[in-house]
This record gives sequence, structure tokens and C-alpha cells, in this order.
Amino acid sequence: MLDRTKAAGCRVGIDIGGTFTDLVVVNAKGETFTRKVSSTADDYARAIIEGLAGVLEPAGLGLDEITEFLHGTTVGSNTILELKGARIGLIATKGFRDVLEIRNLRMPKLYDLHWDKPVPLVERYLRLVVDERVDAAGTVTKPLARAEVEAAVRRLLGEGVEGIAVCLLNSYANPAHEQLIAEVIRELAPDLPMSISSEVLPQIKEYERTSTTVVNAYIMPIVASYLKNLGDSLHRQGMKAPILLMQSNGGLTTAKDASEKPVNIVESGPAAGVVGAVRHAMESGHNNIISFDMGGTTAKASVAEEGKFVLSQQYSVGGGIMISSRLLTGGGYLLAVPAIDVAEVGAGGGSIVWIDAGGSMQIGPESAGANPGPLCYDKGGERPTVTDANVLLGYINPHYLVGGELKLNAERSRRYYEELLAKPLGVDVTTAAWGARQIAISNMIRAIKAVSSERGRDPRGFTLFALGGNGALFAAGMAQELGIKTILVPPSAGLFSAYGLLYADVEHYYTETMRELLRDVDPYAWTTAWNVLEDKAVAQLRADGFTRDEMTIGYFAAMRYKGQTFEISVPIPHGPLTAERIREIEEAFGSEHERTYGHRASFDEPVQLISIQVAGLAAHRNTQKPGRPQRHAGDLKSEQKPRQAYFGREHGWLETAVIPRAALSEPRRGPCIVEEYDTTCVVPPGATARLDALNNIIITLY
Repeated sequence: MLDRTKAAGCRVGIDIGGTFTDLVVVNAKGETFTRKVSSTADDYARAIIEGLAGVLEPAGLGLDEITEFLHGTTVGSNTILELKGARIGLIATKGFRDVLEIRNLRMPKLYDLHWDKPVPLVERYLRLVVDERVDAAGTVTKPLARAEVEAAVRRLLGEGVEGIAVCLLNSYANPAHEQLIAEVIRELAPDLPMSISSEVLPQIKEYERTSTTVVNAYIMPIVASYLKNLGDSLHRQGMKAPILLMQSNGGLTTAKDASEKPVNIVESGPAAGVVGAVRHAMESGHNNIISFDMGGTTAKASVAEEGKFVLSQQYSVGGGIMISSRLLTGGGYLLAVPAIDVAEVGAGGGSIVWIDAGGSMQIGPESAGANPGPLCYDKGGERPTVTDANVLLGYINPHYLVGGELKLNAERSRRYYEELLAKPLGVDVTTAAWGARQIAISNMIRAIKAVSSERGRDPRGFTLFALGGNGALFAAGMAQELGIKTILVPPSAGLFSAYGLLYADVEHYYTETMRELLRDVDPYAWTTAWNVLEDKAVAQLRADGFTRDEMTIGYFAAMRYKGQTFEISVPIPHGPLTAERIREIEEAFGSEHERTYGHRASFDEPVQLISIQVAGLAAHRNTQKPGRPQRHAGDLKSEQKPRQAYFGREHGWLETAVIPRAALSEPRRGPCIVEEYDTTCVVPPGATARLDALNNIIITLY
């Protein structure tokens, strides 16, 4: 029976996905309460308000007792993917009007003649230029006339733009001209949102800086409006706590900062899942993991070694597989900001299963989302999905999804699968459903390989950490294909991105370009530049309410061999920079290059420093970390009647035990299905499942 005694305050983690919104509440005693509700795409805040009411009441808490409100959101990424951002203008240097369309001449699919570049987020007639020039050293070689700036801004205002992005050549070296443009915009349109490249991304590479600045301007009004409406709604109902947002880099930031630089929260949800997975895995004794997060719309994968996830300095949104891979780029809208190295594919439970013109079955990237959802949701959907396949294969209980709150119509899934897939392919319904599942597994394995083998990491040496509503449904099938022997399914795996928010710390990143050969760098100049960035990080964290003793500063350097296109970021231990330490930094770069690409250059090949970075981190004062979740009313309490489930041609249909998590207190051989409120875990024939000391399901494959 739940303890309903009122606790003094609580922490709340809320993650919005494309299909479900997940809520986790931790009270002052460390007791954890969870809830999963359908996302409301027309107004994401509505699902949050309704879900909070449903999770706080069982905990004996009210909105006024929330001390921390931690939020991961897909508002930014969905705005880009759906092309529903603001109508913005761009002011660039004369001769650089078409940087957004020329891009970096990279193609994600070299031999696909039907591939088209994503449409620019700023139409050409809204891209204006000014006649100015600053050289790479920051010297003004052609001054910018104020009258020309005023004319450009007035023209954009006359076109009714909802925001302006500004990106001038070499402004990272000298922002004076961009500052002049910002001053004019403030004078002529004080309330108009603007995005200035020297503030958003003060570093080298013209296309990367332009794209990032434009994306920031494109989503800024939408994200700012969403956060304001959410905050106003919660505060009207009595919540006093500030809203903190998960950033793509795995750290938290304030709602104010996220509204001004929303480009930092585009991959908010996936980052939260990785943070939670890494921290929980370390507590469970698994230092090297591949986190696999499969929800209703997408599947994400990331690698962590020795309890540390990998940060990438740029990634793309859209264009099929969304990855930070240096080998596959150019498919989406590029963002050159620190982000947890996550590969994402459009393969979730709601992904549409269809037959292409050549008669082959395909999965996604289009998704049925929360509404109408899969066929079995019985909300009017008319296209088969991956979830329907799992229902037909016997993995998902039609009467039990989300603890029985969502009843499923399995017969509707069967009818449409037969008409739209099985008959056209000349197979039975079971074969069609199994084929859909295997294709989904194949697509998702691409994401795991993108962050493991393509980064020089052998996936067989990692534990597969399965989270998300569908992660545990597919984890064993993927592990078998990859040769992974151990799978970890944490408690409340289907809500684990919301859990991750409760583990995160506040972080801010600052970058400066320093393009010169590493062996020629002046240690004093490098140290001075680092000190300037450190002062910025400290100032921001002080503004967030932290003392200097609560802060940790991290140092990084992005380097490449001279002549290369892409650089690798390497962490640098704190300490005085000497000639000897610079040689050690060069060696660290060489080792990481060899690990990532399988080779390193000789000592005679010079290493080029591209930029330096400082990360300011402040850990929570609050010690309320999520504990073991309270039993949800919808959880299974005892073993259920076995049901038939299909395990491929080798095993066919097998009578499969249906059990609660607690039944694994003693090791159990598969096949069996563990049903819970927020997820379903499939243990295949021949595998063994057991519970560890932290109530994780540990699946061992032989």
C-alpha cells in the first residue's frame, strides 16, 4: 500500500515523445511515482498538465510542492522535421547569400539519383546581403554602412518576417558588424526575435555557423512560446519552481536560456535517456553500455565507455537516419553545437509498414504517432505499423498496454495486415508481421553500428541497455544479430528518458576558434583564451544560482590532421599548458583518431588545432535521486495464463509464460514475456533472465 503522507517537496521529470508523454515524480523520501499519457501534438502542455494531476495525487503531493521541474521536449526537433518554424529572414555578407543551398557539398546517399536536398529554412527572397568584409584575423577590410543595414532590416520587416538570423563572414573573429546589425534590429523592431551567429556559434566554418544560426532563429518563436505558455499554465495552478530544460549535450539549462538559444535543446529527449542510462548502468556495475531507446516514433542508440558518454560537435536533423557520423552527412539540417553522440532512425512502434514500387516491404520513417496511432489503437488509423506486428506475433497483450489503460483491437491489425501486406506479398499474416519486425530490427541495427563499429568500437564488448516503451521488445533480437551477450532492462524502462532528467546537472558550453598548428601554439595565448571562456561559464552558472565551489570546469580541444575536413574533440586535463603538455595533447589526439578511424598518421604529419571549448557544470544541491518506483496499479501482480508467441522459422509458435518482473527473482529460461505498465520485455528461447540487486532485468544470451 502506498504511503500517502505528504512529503516536503518533490522533483518532477517530464519527457515528451512523439507518441507518449512520460512523467516521473520523486518525493523527499526518495519514493518514485510514474505515469505515461498520450502526447497531445496540438498542445503538448495539455498532456503535461493532465499527466501531472494523475501522478501527483497518488504521491500525496500538489503542484505547489514541486521544487524542481525538469523537462525534455521534442518541440524543437518536431518543428524542424515538420517544417513548421517561423518565417525568418537572413542577413549575410555580400557573395554569401546562397550558403544555405550550396551547403558543404556532402551527400548522404552517393548513388541515389532521386535524393533531394532539404529545402532551405529561409526562402531566397528573404536572404539579403550587406557589403562588408572582415578577414580571418578579425581585421575590418570593408566597413559596414549603417544606412545599408537599415535598408535591409526595413525590407525584411516589410515582408512580415517573424525573426531575423544574422551571419557574416568571419564574424567569429570580430563580431563588430553583427553587433551593429543587432543594434539596428533592436531599434527598428524591439520585440522581434533575432539570432546572431557570433552569439550562437562564434567559430569557424561558414556553412555550419549559418545553418546553426538559421535553425536557432527558425525554432526560437515556437520554442519560446511553448515554454512561456507551459510556465504560465503551471504557475497559475500553483507551481513555484522554475522550469529547467534538458540540452542536447546532456546538461540542464534554464527556460530563459532555452528560449534564446533553442538550438541547444533540439535533441533534448534522447539526451535525457542516455544520461539516465549511463548513471543507472554505473550504479548497476555496467561501465560500458550501448543505450538503445525505442519509443513510438523513433529509435536511438548511443555508446558510453567507463561511465562517460561521447559528445559530438555537430549533427543533422532530418534526412532519414539522424546521426553525427562523419561518414554520412548532408541529409538534414546541420547543427554545430555539442550534443550527445546519438544515432536516430525513424523506426518506432508507430512507424508505418508499407510496400514500395519494387514490391519490397519498408518501415518508416513516417509514423502514425499518438493520433491516430497504430491500427490496434482503434482510433481510425488505416496503415499497418510495427506495433501491430508485435500484437500479431503475440508479444503485446491486447488487453494490457499501459497497464490495461489502453485496450487494443488485435483483429483490426490482422485484417489490415492481411489486406495491405500479406496478400500483396503472397505470404500469410504471421510471415508478414515477422518480416516487419525483422526489417525494423535491421533498420535499428544501423543506428547501433553508427555509434559503435563506425566509431571503432566492437558492440560485442558492451551491455545493451534497453529503454523506451519498445526497447525491451526488440533488444534480444538486436543483440542476437550483433553478438551482444548481455541486456539490461531497468525498472520503468518505458519512462527512462524522464528518469534521466533527474540525474542530469546544469551545463553550459563556450567555444573559441584557434586555427593553427598545434606545435606552433603559444601556451600563454591558449591559456588566456581558456581563461576567458572559463570566466563566461562561471558567470553564467553564478547567474543560475550556483557558488564557485559547486562548479566543475571541463576543457576540450577540437583537432585534426592538417588538410582533413573533420576534427575530433579531445578532453584536456586541467593544469598549466606547457610545451610538454601540448605534446601529450597531440598524442591523445592521435590515439583517439586511431581508435575512431583505425589508423593514425606519422609524427611528421602536423596536427592542427581548430577550436577550444570550456564546459561549465554544476551538480544539483538536491540529493533526491530516483529510487525504486512504487508499484503501479496497472502492474502485473502474478504470473498470467501463457499465450502463444512466434519466434521465427526456427522455433515457430511457442507457448510462452507471461510474468511480472518480480517473478525473475529466480533465473528463468526463455521464452517468456515480462509485462509491465510502461513496457513489455521479450526473453527469447534459449536466453536466461534474472533480477539483479537494483531490480534490473538481466538477460543473458548464449
